[in-house]
Amino acid sequence: MTQRTDLRRRRAVLEHEWSRWVPRLSTAGGRPAGGTALRREVTESWARSLGSVDPGRDSAPVTDGGAVHHRWSCSPLRGPVADLAGELHSIADDAGFVTAVTDESGTILWTCGGPAMRRRAERVNFAPGGRWDEPAMGTNALSLALRTGRPACVFSAEHLVTALHGWVCYCAPIHGPDGRVLGVLDLSTTWDRSHPLAMATVRSLVTAVETRLAAQPPRPGPPHLRLTCLGAEQVVRDGQSVPLRPRQVEILTLLALEPDGFAPDRLRDALYGDRPVTASTFKAEISHLRRALGGGVAPRRYALTVPVSCDAAEVLRALEDGDARTALRLYRGPLLPRSQAPGIEEWRTRLEVAVREAVLASDRPEHALRYGERAPYDAEVHAHALRLLGPGDTRRAIAAGRLTTALRD
Repeated sequence: MTQRTDLRRRRAVLEHEWSRWVPRLSTAGGRPAGGTALRREVTESWARSLGSVDPGRDSAPVTDGGAVHHRWSCSPLRGPVADLAGELHSIADDAGFVTAVTDESGTILWTCGGPAMRRRAERVNFAPGGRWDEPAMGTNALSLALRTGRPACVFSAEHLVTALHGWVCYCAPIHGPDGRVLGVLDLSTTWDRSHPLAMATVRSLVTAVETRLAAQPPRPGPPHLRLTCLGAEQVVRDGQSVPLRPRQVEILTLLALEPDGFAPDRLRDALYGDRPVTASTFKAEISHLRRALGGGVAPRRYALTVPVSCDAAEVLRALEDGDARTALRLYRGPLLPRSQAPGIEEWRTRLEVAVREAVLASDRPEHALRYGERAPYDAEVHAHALRLLGPGDTRRAIAAGRLTTALRD
């Protein structure tokens, strides 16, 4: 009874803190002061998450099932998890947990548990296909473990989303032999079943998975595909250029920027807008791209099923991490500057605005100077650079000259 009472008291305190601080973080951008019951990593995650996640949402967004099946069938985690399936099922059934394994993006690929707990978990899409990364589902143990690379526990109202306040989750990242995070293993249950031994159990299970990964013979990886779409366009596979028509590059770019994929009608609108284009023409472009990639595009809901590194996606990740330096290094110009596809134009504007706002928010003059090279007529950026440069800094002449030119024109 004492443990249950302590858990109930802790939950009530966290609910109070959540009600006190989450609305403030949404509107005023404040931060809880020291002395609260909240952990700093939790409040920092709340603040990051509120830009993309509604705390009132009732479930996680879902990735297309065909893409999830393909990811799991190709995942290096599949073999070790299959070896441990009996133990994982036993732990989940005996202790009333749902066990989940994700990929490196936070998408759940495999789960097990008793029927009652699985039904409860499925109501919030804690099931294969559910996306639990921070931009998709806010503060939770899976998102914290992926972000920090360390084990994480999130209890009740430490979750940003209120639909998860009845849960407690224990999670640890799974590292491959090369040190790369391949995904996470999670044990989740209702808050009243929280137990201090659960984290030790997660750690030991992850150790068992990593031991099996180290013992596996090296697997040939999929061909590496590199998409350059900022300022220029190029597709390279294993060092060899892949000849694609402009429309296929547009499709590849949209799929790389939106890994959850597109319903056919939405992708068609993003490519053609109101132009009268037949369904057969649209499907032919998808088929040509699929053949050029040796597959790689899921049917029905179009999404990439092969790894593609993309400079535009890397810029977005750098901005999400607050790394303006990396974002500026990678941002070499507008997204597919010759494209008139509505979806590309929308992403082009979004990227331009995001990079520019990061420059104006930065207190590093070199950021404004670097961006100013590509924006000769942006007087606000040049004035910002001038304000940041000290009186004796010789670079003031560069910023002053650019500002004068921009104001003259």
